[in-house]
Amino acid sequence: MPETPLPHLVRDLMTVGVLTCTPQATVPEIAKLLLDHDLDEVIVLDDGKALGVVGQDDLVAAFTRQEAKSLTAVEVMREGVPQIPPDIPLTAAAQIMRDQGVRTFFLMHHAAGIEYPAAAISYKHILRLLAAEDSEELKDLGIKAERVLPLEEFIKKREASRERNIKPES
Repeated sequence: MPETPLPHLVRDLMTVGVLTCTPQATVPEIAKLLLDHDLDEVIVLDDGKALGVVGQDDLVAAFTRQEAKSLTAVEVMREGVPQIPPDIPLTAAAQIMRDQGVRTFFLMHHAAGIEYPAAAISYKHILRLLAAEDSEELKDLGIKAERVLPLEEFIKKREASRERNIKPES
């Protein structure tokens, strides 16, 4: 069986699904979100509308302020969302990232007059591609990546919880 070629377009390497935070999320909550999910940036979403982005640089800048821990996403975010189309070559995307000084680009979905974040590509994606020995190492990325449906994930977690809570009879 021939090996699957390595990705060459943004859509082949992006992560589908974007974590977001509310405008009221505090700097510590956002920091925890970024750390827990190994992210560089998160989109600030208000009533389905993307307001801006908060990244590691923004949080470190907030840290220098006396009231850092009480600041909210809307107070530290950069307005607007850096976007890129899914059908451009990865080499072009990497150059655009460098030219614009952006470490993460988002791919936005447009439906019923609403624009919302659907996927992301970052420096980490490019680094994973550089380090990959074959396409098998990248199978969790891109538009064709296998995904677990939310209901399936819920059932899996529920069953694991039930198994932990069942105590053997003595």
